[in-house]
Amino acid sequence: MKEEVAKVLEEIRPALQADGGDVELLEVTDEGIVKVRLKGACGCCPMSQMTLKMGIEKRLKEMVPSVKEVQSV
Repeated sequence: MKEEVAKVLEEIRPALQADGGDVELLEVTDEGIVKVRLKGACGCCPMSQMTLKMGIEKRLKEMVPSVKEVQSV
């Protein structure tokens, strides 16, 4: 599952980088929890939680059905 998640994050990454940010995949648990670190402008943006839940998490759940949640650490 980690490879599938990484592939989807690679598709999302250009949009984040266009705004000066990025996302780093840290862990994918057996329970379907994806742990990421938002970097650059995304790390300190007041809208980062919305980006995380409505952007990254939503897309990952669509493309990798076994993903249950995305957490920023």
